[in-house]
Amino acid sequence: MTTRLLVNGRIYSSFAPDATSLAITDGTVVWVGDERAGRALHPGAEIEDLGGAFVTPGFVDTHVHITALGLSIVGLDLVGTQSLDECLSRVTAFADANPDAVIWGHGWDDTEWAGSTAPSTADLDTAAPGRKVYLSRIDVHSAVCSSTLRDGITGLANEAGYSPDGPLTFDAHHLARAAARNLLTADQRAAARTAALDLCASRGIVAVHECGGPDISGLTDFQELLAHDHGVEVRGYWGEHVSTAEDAQALLDKTGAHGLGGDLFIDGSLGSHTAWLTEPYADQPDSTGNAYLGVDGIAAHIRACTLAGIQAGFHAIGDAAVSAAAKAFRQVADELGGPKVAALGHRLEHAEMMSIADAETFAALGVIASVQPVFDELWGGTDGLYATRLGSERAVALNPFAPAASTGVSLAFSSDAPVTPVEPWAMLRAAVHHRTDGSGISPRAAFSAATRGAWRAGGVRDGAAGTLNPGAPASYVIWEAGDLEVSAPADSVQRWSTDPRSRVPALPKLDADAPAPVCVRSVHRGRVVYER
Repeated sequence: MTTRLLVNGRIYSSFAPDATSLAITDGTVVWVGDERAGRALHPGAEIEDLGGAFVTPGFVDTHVHITALGLSIVGLDLVGTQSLDECLSRVTAFADANPDAVIWGHGWDDTEWAGSTAPSTADLDTAAPGRKVYLSRIDVHSAVCSSTLRDGITGLANEAGYSPDGPLTFDAHHLARAAARNLLTADQRAAARTAALDLCASRGIVAVHECGGPDISGLTDFQELLAHDHGVEVRGYWGEHVSTAEDAQALLDKTGAHGLGGDLFIDGSLGSHTAWLTEPYADQPDSTGNAYLGVDGIAAHIRACTLAGIQAGFHAIGDAAVSAAAKAFRQVADELGGPKVAALGHRLEHAEMMSIADAETFAALGVIASVQPVFDELWGGTDGLYATRLGSERAVALNPFAPAASTGVSLAFSSDAPVTPVEPWAMLRAAVHHRTDGSGISPRAAFSAATRGAWRAGGVRDGAAGTLNPGAPASYVIWEAGDLEVSAPADSVQRWSTDPRSRVPALPKLDADAPAPVCVRSVHRGRVVYER
């Protein structure tokens, strides 16, 4: 057995909030506390002087699409384009430089462009003549495709969500995405996933939850990712509906998934007008979005997974979708018993329009909300995308982190990459500085949702994962960071929290103008996965 003693650092641990030293033996934290005691207790340890660096548990991102993220790194990234012309210029430049069978691009957002005019098929045919082009919108719930790609898709015009020249949504989009995905080579997929996992490790993320499915990544890519030995841990969730316990177990065995959830769609997204609403969209008064599953279908999946002892989950954004999920969970709990349902920690992804009543149902039944704080930063408030789609009154009620947590809902944080960037500290900042007063949470609660809460969302409930307390796995990150502080919304709480006896560790400042910590090294279960 070998012991490594980290000294002269600032250790984030509720076990010893003022700790300066950490001892690790064979991939497990065995001691945390004062350096002098550490040296005395571990006289033969290998010493590493941290030079005042900050050490935290590694982050976990509970909702990602790794290959798609990688394709935006090594391929055509359209995030941040300021106009339709800029978007198309990038397409042309990429097409000229890359002779691949398909041009795969991601990230355009027409709400940021003058006139809010989305790309068209005709636009792509002009920008990249004769090429097969697939460009997903930033929310990945619609995409525009060139005519060369469209022409090879049998039955596309008969699918729901079809447009002869504009972006494809709903089933038409799923069909087009599958056709584009099938044109990617194994080497392209491998390069993309390596780039994505490298990026995650360099941001202090030691584990991710891949949310795959037949309409997202396809089984081949999903299984290739699960078999990929990178060092960053991948837990796979497969979004495909089942109706019986036998089918649930068979699907889990077939896919190798950790659970049957993630992007099992109840609805779509607000940006693409496909989130399922109880009242029409403000900017499309004739539409309430789309529903992939109703209450009975949702309940059938929950029942099947619960009877099989498998964690289930769903993608739900609109208020009608979230309420349908709540009704379905209650229906199954009334049938099988609340404790049986709660024991599995089923999940709801996004849950942006969650009411307090629905939150109370989820809290009572142990349903975990895997949410994306940067959604609010990008699109929330009274003047963002949500206000355009819903009107300001509905918009300010979205992503109610504090109200949901106050009912007892367990929160886990994620990026939904490539929808939002892989930047954990920016994610925490967005959760704390919510654009709606009363919806933000404390820095400590936000950090917990990205570490301990995220491990819990992945089914790890040992009380140690996501901490740097004795007995925890040695999954940690060393950061260059400035001053640390304990902050809370109320001064009285802050004064109490700064007493070392309260065991509240300090964190870097999360103000908008505060520099983010810089990752120096990421370690997962004792294995270095990133070194600056």
